[in-house]
Amino acid sequence: MRLSQMLFVTLREDPAEAEIPSHKLLLRAGYIRRIGSGIYAYLPLMWRVLQKVSQIVREEMNAAGAQECLLPQLQPSELWKESGRWETYTKAEGIMFSLIDRQERELGLGPTHEEVITTVAKDMIRSYRQLPVNLYQIQTKFRDEIRPRFGLMRGREFIMKDAYSFNEDEASLQKSYEAMDRAYRNIISRCGLAYRAVEADSGAIGGSASQEFMILAEAGEDEVLYTEDGKYAANIEKAVSLPKDLEISPFTAYEKKETPDSNTIEKVCQSLQCSPTNIVKNVLYEAVYDNGKTVLILVSIRGDQEVNEVKLNNELVKLAPQYQASTLLALSVPDENAQKKWANKPLPLGYISPSLEDDYIASGESIEGQFLRIVDQTAVDLENFVTGANETNYHVIGANWGQEFQLPKLVSDIRTAMVGDRSVHDPSQILASARGIEVGHIFQLGTKYSQAMGATFTDENGAEKPIVMGCYGVGVSRLAQAAVEQSYDKDGIIWPVAIAPYHAIIIVPNIKDKNQMEVAQNLYNQLNKIGVETLLD
Repeated sequence: MRLSQMLFVTLREDPAEAEIPSHKLLLRAGYIRRIGSGIYAYLPLMWRVLQKVSQIVREEMNAAGAQECLLPQLQPSELWKESGRWETYTKAEGIMFSLIDRQERELGLGPTHEEVITTVAKDMIRSYRQLPVNLYQIQTKFRDEIRPRFGLMRGREFIMKDAYSFNEDEASLQKSYEAMDRAYRNIISRCGLAYRAVEADSGAIGGSASQEFMILAEAGEDEVLYTEDGKYAANIEKAVSLPKDLEISPFTAYEKKETPDSNTIEKVCQSLQCSPTNIVKNVLYEAVYDNGKTVLILVSIRGDQEVNEVKLNNELVKLAPQYQASTLLALSVPDENAQKKWANKPLPLGYISPSLEDDYIASGESIEGQFLRIVDQTAVDLENFVTGANETNYHVIGANWGQEFQLPKLVSDIRTAMVGDRSVHDPSQILASARGIEVGHIFQLGTKYSQAMGATFTDENGAEKPIVMGCYGVGVSRLAQAAVEQSYDKDGIIWPVAIAPYHAIIIVPNIKDKNQMEVAQNLYNQLNKIGVETLLD
């Protein structure tokens, strides 16, 4: 290809909307152009990169025994309602573009394809002899991101490879999962990128286990916690750890203390001369379920710890049936306006105790009349602790569970693991942190979708069983930009050879010199002939 024949336009200045280096470089170097919020055109150079990434993905998927197909982007709402995810994706997370056709039928633009592929399996798989099978596609996906940003990293339209395995039991699923794990490691390694595989939360997709593949980069949106021995790594949303040791409480007797203007942990420690590890702090949350029910949650946790809202959200989803609901639509810390909707009287914010009375809630048809009380294990372990007195400017000291305060029935790990915590697998290992860009995610779905949608098979004994499933995604367009984020310098992008749009460029000093042009043309022909993709300038 001659450079003079290419659509190749560069920019002198960084575009105003570009926040991270890779986004700036792709725009300035003429790889992509912004069409709208979170919507980009892939120009010829970028398309070559994306084709190379896709081909590597395709080769590794085929080598793992998967079969390529293509599924519809338009998906009937009935499929999603059957799986129970329509409300989650159109209201709770709100990431699905939905529309109504001229026949008044609801449709969605596919952010993912579990429902469609499960329908295919339901119609086509009958016997255990057809299992296992793995189907994949590479195509455009759509997600109505609240805040599209970082170019191709978080767009509303993007290219993705998604695969779905169908198995007869958990042991077979484990083999498929491990095969995809190997394939993903091969894909990222062949693309020439440094990465880390980490434990991850399954989110709205669900399932019993999942793992993310993170490209290591300072601009990564995700924080990864890991140990130096290489035996543990997890997204901070999922990570577990042993907290730092608590300090022995300086208080031995229960007493109410005046603590003026002490509505933060730091101020309480200054007022009472104690450690944050001596305090039980109580955080109020408001949860709204898909049946319209609002539930107020009181979380008790050690003073030096933070609530992990992903873990809390997962616990609340499990409790949905208790409130005649199926999923959670929203979780938030209620502000003053939100409190007016359900509070009978002003709350002693900053001074709340684990025994905050239920009569603060003006219960009604859509408001649960009792607090859901959840305590983190870090708070359970405390003795002679400090906590709020349910009265502004007052705390209590020397408190204990089972004496002054009843221990909530629901004890759960809802804390955020932190750098410096000890590892569960080896307490001598201390958690360190790195930033990462998620480019791949694999899930063990189990029978979540097959049971909901009636996708079954007949086993070797003639019994009908739900198909056991897994799903596996690679962000093709995100991976391409992540490569730039990991490898650039002051002069521009340094593409890994395997996914570079071209390998070499021949620059002729004087195009009017016939000898120079002849030498350049011969060299151009020879390089391309041996597989060195070359541009002639």
